[in-house]
This record gives sequence, C-alpha cells and structure tokens, in this order.
Amino acid sequence: MASTINRQSALIFVMVTMSTSDNVIGDDELRTIGGIVESLPIFHDVDRDALVASAQDCVNMLEPEDGLDAVLGLVKEALSPALRETAYALACEVAAADGKLEQEELRLLEMIRDELDVDRLHAAAIERGVRARYATA
Repeated sequence: MASTINRQSALIFVMVTMSTSDNVIGDDELRTIGGIVESLPIFHDVDRDALVASAQDCVNMLEPEDGLDAVLGLVKEALSPALRETAYALACEVAAADGKLEQEELRLLEMIRDELDVDRLHAAAIERGVRARYATA
C-alpha cells in the first residue's frame, strides 16, 4: 500500500473507520456508505473496484495498535481543509446510520475532528445537520 492516498480514498477511509468503531460493520452503515459514494460528485468518476480496494486497505491498516493514528494521518495529508470538513460530515453520517451513537463512536468522532482540525463551531453545525436529517420524531 502506498504511503499516500488520494482524496476519494481518504473519504472512504474515514467512513470505513467510523463504521468499524464498534467492531461491526452493519448493513445500515454499508448502505449509507454506498449511498454517499453513489450521490456525491467527488466519487462520480472513480472506479468502484478501486474504492472497494481502498476500503480493504483501510481495514488492514486499522488492525495494528497504532493503525487508527496511521489512517487519520493519511486522511489529513490527502485532504484540503474544506474536504476535511466533508470527511467529518461523512463520518457523522455513518455514525448516525444505525440510529444510535455509542461511546466508541462519539470518541472516534472527537478524534477525527481533532486530527482533521475541524473547527468546533463548524463541527457542531455539521453534527446538528446530521441530527436533523436522521430525526424520526
């Protein structure tokens, strides 16, 4: 695996990392990731097989003890500041996909926000937007 990744792979890495935070990649999370890949313009001209390979690369990178730090470092390196906010938004989408937020997910969102230097006010706005999208009552 390369020491750097492209911006589409970086976004895949964030979503896969978020989905594995509870050690189970659920169907809701997979559907959410698939929907994001199908709908966001940044993924329109990307080979789907390459994205699947990126997802597997991410899972493999997460296995060692320092894997999360390595993944987040690659993501930060690959993304512009604006796309770092996009990455945080996608992480929030995946976290919200199953309708509940566990402590591990909240902690990982905090780590992603901090590592990607997403301003707290911007993060709060992103989080509020995702809550509104997933509200059921």
